[in-house]
This record gives sequence, C-alpha cells and structure tokens, in this order.
Amino acid sequence: MKIRPLTTSLLAASLLLGLAACKGPEAEQARRDAAQAADSTNAAAREAVDKAAAATRTAADDAAAASERAAADTQQALDRAAAATSEAAGEAKVAAKDAAAHASDSTADAAQKVADKARDVADDAKKNANEAKH
Repeated sequence: MKIRPLTTSLLAASLLLGLAACKGPEAEQARRDAAQAADSTNAAAREAVDKAAAATRTAADDAAAASERAAADTQQALDRAAAATSEAAGEAKVAAKDAAAHASDSTADAAQKVADKARDVADDAKKNANEAKH
C-alpha cells in the first residue's frame, strides 16, 4: 500500500521538474495544475489506504467474533457430551445393580430348588428307612 503513494508522488515530482524547465505563464499554470493533481492523487491514495485499513480491521473483528462464537458453541457441545456421558454412566450403574440383583435372585431360586430337592430326597430316604424297618 505504501508503494503506490510513493510511486504516485515520484511521478508527480518528475512532472513538476519537467514543467519547471518550461518558462512562461502557461508553464506556471501547468506547474500549479500538476501540483494540485499530485495533491489530489496523494489524498486519494491516503483515503484508499485508510479504507483498506478500516476494512482489514473490520474483517479481523468479524473473524475474532466468529472464533469466539465457534469456541462457545464447541464448549456447549462438550458440556452436552459430558452430561450425556455422565447420564449414560448412571444408567449403566443402575442396570448393573439390577442385573446383579436378578442374578442374586436367580442364584437364590436355584439354591432353594436344590434345597427342596435335597429335602425331598431326604424325605424319601427316611420313608424308605421306615418301610425297611417294618
């Protein structure tokens, strides 16, 4: 951005030097016109640089705001994922307790059946022993 105003200034200065070599009232008017053109060119170049700088600042601000929004969205997503994981872990713990309780119930039922069968066998053995005595 600095090269263009510098180039423009050099061209204007060259034009002024060339016109300075001329003499007469037309040459003086041409010098004034050239100086005014150089001033206008420099002002336009400064304005263009200022506008470009402002646009760059605006773009940087927009990018920073977008990055902040993306970071906030990412944090919210991470928070939701953590909450879902915690909830799933709680549900898994309850399911494991239920499974253990059912397993204990099944084990208790099986043990009861074995005990009932052992009692039946013992009762049959006692009955057979009593019949054998008589």
